[in-house]
Amino acid sequence: MTATTGTPYGTIPPASPLPQRRPVSLPRLAQMRAAGEKITMLTAYDATFAAVADAAGVECILVGDSLGMVCQGLHSTVGVSLQDMVYHTASVARGLHRAQGTAWVIADLPYGSYAESREQALRSSCELMQAGAHMVKLEGGGWTAPTVEFLVERGIPVCAHLGLTPQTVHALGGYRVQGKDDVSAQTLRRQARELQEAGASMLVLEMVPAALSAQLTDELPHCHTIGIGAGNGTAGQVLVLHDMLGVNLGKMAKFVHNFMADAGSVKGAMEAYVKAVKDGSFPNNALHAW
Repeated sequence: MTATTGTPYGTIPPASPLPQRRPVSLPRLAQMRAAGEKITMLTAYDATFAAVADAAGVECILVGDSLGMVCQGLHSTVGVSLQDMVYHTASVARGLHRAQGTAWVIADLPYGSYAESREQALRSSCELMQAGAHMVKLEGGGWTAPTVEFLVERGIPVCAHLGLTPQTVHALGGYRVQGKDDVSAQTLRRQARELQEAGASMLVLEMVPAALSAQLTDELPHCHTIGIGAGNGTAGQVLVLHDMLGVNLGKMAKFVHNFMADAGSVKGAMEAYVKAVKDGSFPNNALHAW
């Protein structure tokens, strides 16, 4: 009789074979950008889904504070704590380590964990880095630039986030497209340049008009733009895992595509997402952008 090698409650799937994929790093992401290859990013909040995403070829895994809605059932990201983020970041990192994963891990600094002072941002970032993150992400422009510079000077890579910033959704008046008029577009452009100058090496653009996102991408050679509802002119794309698998609890946003519908498996859906982003078929500006 052949002995079984499984473990109770399932096993972590294998990661991408190491000879075919080097560990993703900031220099590797810069090489992809220079070569015109789109960067792919998905959220993940636990060990198994992180390992599956890595095996499917996703370059960047975002441990997003979106876990507040999709995992905790909250109405916004505001209720997510730093301790929540540390727990889920550690879970993702352990999954990748068990599977010899190669993905770049980005962890959100949650609401209230970095606005008080640069020193508070450093303490919060250190907790996420010690949990296994390679990079931290914070929201907003203007006042955040000095914080970004402070963190980058201390060896912490930073991903910024402009446009629709979920942590300040109440101040924005709801989930609305940002940068639609000339004044707000110029503000976004100024803030994006300031964040690049401060040392941010990635920038999520959420619900920003496609034309403006493409302009920002051209203006930011050292800060890789990652779009979500921002058109196909960015350096890469990100979606919330549960959205792209069609298992979200709310109304499907315009910029989301259900990759699970025709894939037949979670890994197949992730592979289809990677392929669609790489070949430029997703997002389709006529369907998924403003």
